[in-house]
Amino acid sequence: MKRSTFSPTQIAGILKEFDNGKGIDELTRVHGISRATLYKWRQRYGGMDASEMKRVKALEEENARLKRMYANLAMELDVAKYIIEKKL
Repeated sequence: MKRSTFSPTQIAGILKEFDNGKGIDELTRVHGISRATLYKWRQRYGGMDASEMKRVKALEEENARLKRMYANLAMELDVAKYIIEKKL
């Protein structure tokens, strides 16, 4: 997964500028982001402050790590079952 170059504090600041009435064209030009990125951030993090955003990002990373662990364990279990069946 590609990591963002913006910290949660920066994202919160950009979204706050947008909520205060700064234009989309100006924000995208100044911060070097696309319109799609701004709208995605607004959809995902709208109404959150920086500490909540850090918590959400940490939970997303932990969830991804747990999914990888589960996939590895499931694959090992399948291999073990295959080996046991083959020996019988």
